Amino acid sequence: MDIEFYSPRKLKFKAWNMETNLLMRLHSIDCIKGELQKKDHILLQFTGLTDMQGDEIYDMDILLQEAEKFVVHWDSVAHGWRLTNMESSSEMQLADTVVQKMLRLCSYFESQKTG
Repeated sequence: MDIEFYSPRKLKFKAWNMETNLLMRLHSIDCIKGELQKKDHILLQFTGLTDMQGDEIYDMDILLQEAEKFVVHWDSVAHGWRLTNMESSSEMQLADTVVQKMLRLCSYFESQKTG
């Protein structure tokens, strides 16, 4: 079987440090039995997409489209990235054509820190 269709993707992470309440880039992550972990951190995976200004979009980022705010998250039932409207709770699939019209505002965790 020829696998010319396969191109490895770059896996990138940020992390919410639960002790310092800061969003940070990681220099290392522990891998225990195939599971990525970082003590006292919540790992946030890069979706592979960027917003209208070219900013990378990660798990739990808040995106702005006009006056509406959406949070990015992984849907384990649908097995894909989703956007949930923070006001109406309506959902849609995260896609490049959608996020190219949106602006990354901040991480959900940062928004909770500032109120």
